[in-house]
Amino acid sequence: MERSLPSLRADLNHGFIDRDTPANLIENPLLIENQDESTMFGVLRAELEDADEFIFSVAFVSADGIGTIKQQLQNFSGRGTIITGTYLDFNEPAAFRELLTLNNVDVFVMEDVPHHAKGYIFTHRDHITALVGSSNLTRNALMSNQEWNLRVSTHRDGDIAWQLHEAAQKHLDSARPLTEEWIQEYEKKRSTRTIVIQDDQPLEISASGERILPNAMQVEALAELDSVVSAGEKRALIISATGTGKTILAALAVRQMKPRNVLFIVHREQILRKAAESFKAVLELDDSAIGFFVGQQKELNRTVVFSTIQSLSRPENLAEISPLQFDLIIFDEVHRSGAQSYQAVMKHFRPEFMLGLTATPERTDGFNIFELFDYNVPYEIRLEGALENHMLVPFDYYGVTDFETARGSIGDRSDLAELVSDARVDYIVQTLREYSFAQGTKGLLFCSRNDEAAELSAQLNRRIVHGKRLRTVALSGLNTTQERETAVAQLEAGALDYILTVDIFNEGIDIPSVNVVVLLRSTQSSIIFTQQLGRGLRRSTGKRSLRVIDFIGNYANNYLIPIALTGDRSHNKDRIVDKLRRTRRHPTAGNSTVSFDEVSTRRVLESLRKARISDRRTRRDEINKLQVRLGKIPQLADFIFHEAMDPYVLAATDNKARNYWALLKELRFVDAGPSSAEDAILSMLTVELMNGKRPQELLLLRELLNRGPNGALQLNEFKNVVRAWNADLAVSELTLKSVERVLDLTWFKEQTAAKYGGQPIVVRNGNQFKLGETFAGIYFSYAGQHLAPETSFRAHVDDALHTGLLLNAQQYAKQDSFLVGKTYTRKDAARLLNWSKNLESTMYGYRVDEESATCPIFVTYHKDADAPASIRYEDTLVDRSTMHWFSRHGRTLRSRELAPILAGDVDLHLFVQREDADGSDHYYLGQADATNPQQRTMFNDKGVQLDVVSTDLKIRVPIEASLFNTITASKLVDKHGQ
Repeated sequence: MERSLPSLRADLNHGFIDRDTPANLIENPLLIENQDESTMFGVLRAELEDADEFIFSVAFVSADGIGTIKQQLQNFSGRGTIITGTYLDFNEPAAFRELLTLNNVDVFVMEDVPHHAKGYIFTHRDHITALVGSSNLTRNALMSNQEWNLRVSTHRDGDIAWQLHEAAQKHLDSARPLTEEWIQEYEKKRSTRTIVIQDDQPLEISASGERILPNAMQVEALAELDSVVSAGEKRALIISATGTGKTILAALAVRQMKPRNVLFIVHREQILRKAAESFKAVLELDDSAIGFFVGQQKELNRTVVFSTIQSLSRPENLAEISPLQFDLIIFDEVHRSGAQSYQAVMKHFRPEFMLGLTATPERTDGFNIFELFDYNVPYEIRLEGALENHMLVPFDYYGVTDFETARGSIGDRSDLAELVSDARVDYIVQTLREYSFAQGTKGLLFCSRNDEAAELSAQLNRRIVHGKRLRTVALSGLNTTQERETAVAQLEAGALDYILTVDIFNEGIDIPSVNVVVLLRSTQSSIIFTQQLGRGLRRSTGKRSLRVIDFIGNYANNYLIPIALTGDRSHNKDRIVDKLRRTRRHPTAGNSTVSFDEVSTRRVLESLRKARISDRRTRRDEINKLQVRLGKIPQLADFIFHEAMDPYVLAATDNKARNYWALLKELRFVDAGPSSAEDAILSMLTVELMNGKRPQELLLLRELLNRGPNGALQLNEFKNVVRAWNADLAVSELTLKSVERVLDLTWFKEQTAAKYGGQPIVVRNGNQFKLGETFAGIYFSYAGQHLAPETSFRAHVDDALHTGLLLNAQQYAKQDSFLVGKTYTRKDAARLLNWSKNLESTMYGYRVDEESATCPIFVTYHKDADAPASIRYEDTLVDRSTMHWFSRHGRTLRSRELAPILAGDVDLHLFVQREDADGSDHYYLGQADATNPQQRTMFNDKGVQLDVVSTDLKIRVPIEASLFNTITASKLVDKHGQ
């Protein structure tokens, strides 16, 4: 990113003299408080990716703090220096050892000095940026603590640059190089510190003892469960991510419901005893109240009985137990309930209430768990919510490029010799050195095959990491339960560093102390990815974070990684890329971080670009999943409420069916589809309005429909409706005229208007809006409360309007203007800029509209290599506030079409897409001003010189670094796979 002296002067003038002065806002003074999107974490990452040198002088450093920016520290190619100290003995030996693993970074330690500084200095060629304030290098200080840190920039010749250099040099003069020998001495003399960490499970301590209380989320869950019970329901399903305390919640539910006796059923005996201990603690029971029904134990006459499904489901055992034996039956991991053993038990017993617990209710065998529990789901918390509520430890995810041979990337189909070759094992070991904890690693390593796991374990046991020989063991389905338990105990005790496996630890195994998960195979499904990630998220004493090291090869299904990491189930590629882009600068749920190296980033984006994530099969599956959940065909709005597939992607982007009712007919969810007139109107509402990018049309239609078939709306009344939605929305005559033309179809070309029925949906007579006669007649011919809304035109219209407004609120903050970083098409631009006609087909790279005095500019950043030379313009993002842009060829500085652009007579709006394969969507970068126009020439395919004009488009508000990097990152392959 270019940093110039004029740009620095403008930024300093903006920051210190006059905030209204135009500036690039790259080196302006900035207060960072860890509020909203401005965090020390994001600023440090951005500076490290652009700096030539850095010096950190910070009093306190933690391993989990280093982990948040470790990818940038490991990738740093310049010279780095970190100075810390021994003040208050805060810094743990493990944190010091973490610092020793960093590449190209010299580490110094100040002894016997009250070193309490918090300063971060970055050199960018001849510019210097410093962050000075209150944040130490710890996770919370970089992300969530309320801190004050001031970012200031200076030229190297400035006095403050000299002062910063002198201050850093004084610290260096008082410090000594950090070595392993020094750390060992520090360990011996370091004072033992007592750290009290507040548990997420509250305790009430009184003279009579301790009583476990529900945490905030458990209070909410128990209240919702009580509502279900009070309503007379007999069954309920609780969905709670792994590690969020399902067993404690179940015990608290027992305490609340006060049943006479309880049966708790699990699928594995190892879980049984731990569950019993949790129930004893919550219910304050002694051993005599706890019974087990497993193996030879058949202790049925106890207050709480714990059983495995294997023992309980045997016909001879069920025959001995009365169906009315238990008031409350709780099924753990109830997603297995489609199995014959579970079905036998459920059919046998008739309790007062049945409660199911699961982290993963989705099934691939067609069995409907939701139906089994009468569609009662009082409480649901998925992984993202659990992280946000700090019920799990935060994770640091590192996507690193897998080893490559001369023949290409290693993959799941590589033969064993390639998977465990000396070169690949060396590469794995080096990666573990760089990203695993320098001290105290307790890891799970997931391989693609059992023979790979066994051989790799043998190889790793001969290698050195962090100065010690690795200790690993491989486990598979062939190992006995005893062998598995022994290995787990050794890992927890610190006698093993890693357990290698394929999939036996995906679920059902509780190893809270695991703090490193290594993924040495392709991601086959987002569910499995989440399960394996979840193996390390459970809280444990002394554990502050999880590290996930994902070796990313050139796999077609790499697109599943961002879906799993972000929890995005929208199947909307733009939203997924946007979420992935934001992780570069902003922590994800619960202060977790996501980092990819450059090649892995391109591989993931390329995989996502090619993936078919919204085809007919996907649509059918997504509708079916929600139908299973709800017990009815879902409406489009249901997909928003349940954070499922983006309803616009679902209903508006199919090649044949362009509305939801037609899609339901095509996919055979309903027998009758819409009539041709109904199909045309629904397609118009769905394709043109339901994306939510402008709410005015939706608000007008909703209000008119509420007023009945003959209802009318005056202009002033409509303006009030719009302002009630958002006081900042436009209600100018130009906007009102645009809304009118869209709804009476005159905005569209004749062919498109005919496709949408050719009849106005709304008409305007002077200062009054009314419903179109044909539309109103069809709509009000249906009952308001249709028994089958999935085949009601009226219900589908209401659903489309409701969904569009929900999307406007959710995705566009109730705005009607362009939002930086969001994607828009040429058609979107023509509508939101209030053009009188949809001229998308003739807009090409840019077009001036005189009536609205606007000019959208559309740029494809990476041109295809086989595109004609006459359109391969060298458009370049010079920095986050400057696009070096070229006009169409055959234009000169005197060309009439360029005059309003160069003179500043029209508002310029800049849209950029990475490449043609991204379709019609372009990122909006903001309003811009044309500066420094120059007459240039370019050549066509025949070598003929063509006139062209270049200019610098100065973006008024600099775009985020993450968006800049997303657009400018080089392509991994072209459209031909080269």
